[in-house]
Amino acid sequence: MQRRSFLKQATAGAAVSATLAAPALAQGPAITWRLASSFPKTLDTIYGSAERFIKRVADLTGGRFQIRQFAAGEVVPGLQVMDAVQAGTVEMGHTPAYYYFGKDPTFCFDCAVPFGLTSRQQTAWFDQGGGRELLREFYKGYGIINFFGGNTGTQMGGWYRKEIKGVADIKGMKIRIAGFAGRVMERMGAVPQQIAASDVYAALEKGTIDAAEWVGPYDDEKLGLAKVAPYYYAPGWWEAGPQLSFYVNLKEWDKLPKEYQAAIEAASYECHVGLQAEYDARNPKALARLQKSGAKIRTFPKDIMDTAYQNAVAVMEEEAAKNAKFKKIYDPWKKFRHEQNQWASVAESTMQNFLISMGRK
Repeated sequence: MQRRSFLKQATAGAAVSATLAAPALAQGPAITWRLASSFPKTLDTIYGSAERFIKRVADLTGGRFQIRQFAAGEVVPGLQVMDAVQAGTVEMGHTPAYYYFGKDPTFCFDCAVPFGLTSRQQTAWFDQGGGRELLREFYKGYGIINFFGGNTGTQMGGWYRKEIKGVADIKGMKIRIAGFAGRVMERMGAVPQQIAASDVYAALEKGTIDAAEWVGPYDDEKLGLAKVAPYYYAPGWWEAGPQLSFYVNLKEWDKLPKEYQAAIEAASYECHVGLQAEYDARNPKALARLQKSGAKIRTFPKDIMDTAYQNAVAVMEEEAAKNAKFKKIYDPWKKFRHEQNQWASVAESTMQNFLISMGRK
């Protein structure tokens, strides 16, 4: 009897404790935010990852914190998401930081720079290598706080109407590419072009441009570029591990209850891991379909890679010499990259290269 009484009291006590503790988050204020995306709804990978982020935030807050996503162009154009968050037009944005290269090339460290960090290395740098602290100090000047927003993994080097056999074939080539990569290509003799994704097919078909880079097999397949530019090159040396970001207006962030801030932090991590996993799962099958439909897979010749690397180093060193904000991040970032690649050469790359070689037998 004493045991039954004890169990009844313990169960009742636990129920009371659960009743008091469980609804604490759900009793928080009802908040509704707007999130501007840099991407169209047709990109079910990237756009869809933000949808999952939003659902997770709602789940973690008992439905009290609702965020509504708007595709590129619905509130602001895709290239103006950062401006909208900064101005308070929207509370949040989902975007790649290198879209704002024209404002300050320092933004690119939150996404990708030529011959930069791989997806795993970028995550390690941001989360454990001091990147978060450096970038958040930089973003304070724009009234923004940034969070993980996903990664595509190393991207492809784009679609080309003609085979590229050496550096000489780059000269005079009109290619859809921008940012640091555009500067590097320009030094190699190419003519960088800014063209929206929706116009790339027509531009290649008409010969307005000679080549175009986008993302990777799964997303590229939807553009149908293999029909008009059959040579598909790798790697996208300008995007070894491009990280997307969630931007939050700093004033709005400071207003949030701590529990809601924690929900954003947790959901952003889940979104980050999930998007990379999604691309890793979908790209192999998409690449096989592209090859079957006529895409000719190629790797950039060594002289192109060597020349691009040399020019990339020169471009970044020049930027560091004139841009104090850039240099403040570039110097420790460069040291971190060196250490990471030294480590990768010992175990990761040797194991991966062995498995790849065995798969070719």
